[in-house]
Amino acid sequence: MYDVTHWIAGRPEEGTGATQPILNPATGDQVGTLHLGDAATVDRAVEIGRAAQRDWAQVSLSKRTQILYRMRQLMLENVEEIARAITREHGKTIGDAKGEIARGLETLEFATSITQDLKGGFSENVSTGVDAHTMRQPLGVVAGITPFNFPAMVPFWMHPVATATGNAFILKPSERDPSASNIVARLYQEAGLPDGVFQVVHGGKETVDALCEHPGISAVSFVGSTPIAQHVHRVASAAGKRVQALGGANNHAVVMPDANIEFAAGQIASGAFGSAGERCMAVPVAVTVGDAHEPFLAAIRAEAEKIVVGPGEDPSTDMPPVITKDARDRVIRMTDEAEQAGGTIVVDGRGLVVEGHENGNFVGPTVITDLDRGHSTYTDEVFGPLLVVMHVNNFDEALELVNSSPFGNGTAIFTASGHYARRYQEEVQVGMIGINVPIPTPVGYYSFGGWKDSLFGEHHAHGPEAVSFYTRQKAITTRWPHQDEHLESSMSFPTHD
Repeated sequence: MYDVTHWIAGRPEEGTGATQPILNPATGDQVGTLHLGDAATVDRAVEIGRAAQRDWAQVSLSKRTQILYRMRQLMLENVEEIARAITREHGKTIGDAKGEIARGLETLEFATSITQDLKGGFSENVSTGVDAHTMRQPLGVVAGITPFNFPAMVPFWMHPVATATGNAFILKPSERDPSASNIVARLYQEAGLPDGVFQVVHGGKETVDALCEHPGISAVSFVGSTPIAQHVHRVASAAGKRVQALGGANNHAVVMPDANIEFAAGQIASGAFGSAGERCMAVPVAVTVGDAHEPFLAAIRAEAEKIVVGPGEDPSTDMPPVITKDARDRVIRMTDEAEQAGGTIVVDGRGLVVEGHENGNFVGPTVITDLDRGHSTYTDEVFGPLLVVMHVNNFDEALELVNSSPFGNGTAIFTASGHYARRYQEEVQVGMIGINVPIPTPVGYYSFGGWKDSLFGEHHAHGPEAVSFYTRQKAITTRWPHQDEHLESSMSFPTHD
């Protein structure tokens, strides 16, 4: 058993005294205790952050990037500790945990080049003897509110760029797997980041609302479900903040008749069942076109049935438990409802018991077909290892089906046709597209984000859009006349003559 506290002003801090248990999803056992915060905790973190940010903003870009380079090395040296903390609290396999750390480091590496990304523009002689240039400056104190499914990677979408651009950052991670964030805070301190520039405040809705409403916070980044994204966007925007709120998803993968069916099935199985389907870029829907349907069902059944389900610490495990018993019960309920509505259960993950882990949150890979397009098991975000296979007659019907979803996060098409691939990437109403790639998560120097109900706000996460989100631009026009030079003034609107 261990305690997880807040990290404020460069040291652990217990806060209000309220706590909640941290559970291991593979066993159901309590492994730790989390200390929760409230509005007063947020207020203290903001006060510390504002004082630290004033000095941090004056630190040269080269010194900031030196700290980020040291942070990258410390992350590499402590991958095992962070990955095991993630597996213990989230449940995902050690390999998957190390994978998300590696993807998070891509954004850290992008932030080390912040000297390039903060270069302003300059134009000489825009008018006679007048020059113009631009510069970008930090916002002040900014906050990030992150989900349970990627306790390392998603926060790294935010804090490296936020701090590199001169802001102080307050992280509110998920209460379900909080330890990774505290390890990162400790490593930032070891790397030389000044106390108060990166802080961690734990808690639930009260803490979230306090971050969204606090007048000392200039911007809020959020990743999570669509209803909470809408809430964060509404509350924080009403408080006058910049907001990027990334919501949920119901990503479709289209399988054309000319696709390599075995390849497509293997890739889609990875997208649907990797990390137990608990990814906003998971693939919960496959859309088979024409003659691809029956061969794909046979291939995806074979892929699903060979998946080994077990605890994340076991190196033989392919798919871990879901995060909570409620999450497991939701997958089972959606399967029951689909079956009752006439759906065909191709692979049934209900009733799975992992020997020695009878109290774990396990549910097996599940594949369902023959569902009506209005059924909730198809339309709703599952966030679990359940794949719905929809069948259409042609490409146009597939495109219409995908575009009819209220979500627009990610999608994929499996085809050998450049014609259909090109049409799909041009006409699909989704923010991130994979062509023969099931999980098209952009690398760290591009930006991540969807369309429609998958994003609230104007800015996507990490990459170039993050630099714009965490800074604001000034445009400066200058003239340096000689002291003896006589210049006529005018009451007319200035021109560029």
